[in-house]
Amino acid sequence: MREITAEAIAECAARLCTEANFNLGGDVYGCLKKAAETEESPVGKSILGQIIKNADIARKKQAPICQDTGMAVFFAELGCDVHITGATLEEAVNEGVRRGYAEGYLRKSIVADPLRRKNTGDNTPAIVHISTVPGDKLTLTVAPKGFGSENMSALKMLKPSDGEDGVKDFVVETVSKGGGNPCPPIVVGVGIGGDMEMAAILAKKALTLPLDGSNPDPYYADMERELLERVNRLGIGPQGLGGRTTALKVNILTYPTHIAGLPVAVNISCHVTRHKSATI
Repeated sequence: MREITAEAIAECAARLCTEANFNLGGDVYGCLKKAAETEESPVGKSILGQIIKNADIARKKQAPICQDTGMAVFFAELGCDVHITGATLEEAVNEGVRRGYAEGYLRKSIVADPLRRKNTGDNTPAIVHISTVPGDKLTLTVAPKGFGSENMSALKMLKPSDGEDGVKDFVVETVSKGGGNPCPPIVVGVGIGGDMEMAAILAKKALTLPLDGSNPDPYYADMERELLERVNRLGIGPQGLGGRTTALKVNILTYPTHIAGLPVAVNISCHVTRHKSATI
């Protein structure tokens, strides 16, 4: 049994929060550069250029890529041979978020109660999804999620008879309804299966997948490509001002489900699709 201290986890979480908010991932940056080369709309091409320049400035100056530095969402893969000392995993992660958002001068966006709306002042609590894996290591992935795009996300409990076409139509419909609100070009995370909350978690986790790869299942890889084509045919374009680049990628994750259900969640992310990982 290997021990990992809460302090080590807090230090890691703090670093990930600032790195994710300052440094756009190479896969996202590469997709933006490619989109700027292929975009046919002069306005869209100009906007993509500005987005790329903004990411360059953020990396150089170590400043936030976007003023909405997000709700801190963590995916933790906890080795079954790990024992955490000093605090719980959630407490350690929250301490890291507290430090990272203060040290990085990141906007604190979390309210303690959804209706009474008093700000917690330190961007905690984070949302922590924990899964156990073999081994004696802990891998943390942070995905700071801004709510301009989060608010355009949706979940629907389809009937099994709605099938593949029902899933595809719902994804495209969700993107269409969002229009320019989520600051396109977007990344679309799709979760299919499980139950209501599992589909939503899958959709969020899909946003942390690389944009320069494809689904290992050829069936879903084809679906991702088709959905990306359909979404980009909507013509919403960069920042909603028209063009062929509405989305950079569609990623799909699935889970077994009940014979009577077909849950589908669509989690939309803006062009600042941030995530960073580290293993302790």
